[in-house]
Amino acid sequence: MLRGQRLRAVRGGRSVAGAMSAPAPNLSPLVRRYSLDEFFALNDPPGGGHYELIAGVLYMVPPPEWPHNISGARLNRVLSRYQDAHADRCELFVPRTPIWTPRDTYLEPDLMLVTAERLAGLDRGRITSADLVVEIHSPGSSVYDRTTKADTYAALGVAEYWLADPEARRLEQRLLRDGRLEVAAVSSGTEPIVSPVFPGLRVSAADVFS
Repeated sequence: MLRGQRLRAVRGGRSVAGAMSAPAPNLSPLVRRYSLDEFFALNDPPGGGHYELIAGVLYMVPPPEWPHNISGARLNRVLSRYQDAHADRCELFVPRTPIWTPRDTYLEPDLMLVTAERLAGLDRGRITSADLVVEIHSPGSSVYDRTTKADTYAALGVAEYWLADPEARRLEQRLLRDGRLEVAAVSSGTEPIVSPVFPGLRVSAADVFS
């Protein structure tokens, strides 16, 4: 994957370069809208990666690079330890577990924690939102993670959002306030991010990127 490649919206099977320049999904009628049934019938994109759907608009997420994978493995260990210590409080979900809704939206977070209360209310096990979502930047997806995807998570009621940037060695925390996920804290060293949603969960950039 070329370093300068950017995630793209897809028009009728062809990529639309520059679709991620705006902070919201491109809802132009020139962009084909997909139903969930049509989305589920798609093959994976060539060369790896996967598709996501936001309000019927298709996005191609490029395959992750090595720094993304290393950071994901470390965050997985941190969150797994928390989940093991609070097994009655939450469940950790790993890549390819989707958040999806009947509103033609289907997303695959890198990691997410869901409270036991939310899990108990799920319809047929379909996760329609989460309490904490983590996305790890790759050069081809960072703009999407910070804008379009963040706005979609906010609309779905995700209470807490972490953005991990392996290149900058930076961990950013956003919290849902008045319908928007706003930056609440940033860690670039040993100073921890403290979750208000999951008591006792503290993670620093050093935990993830050292």
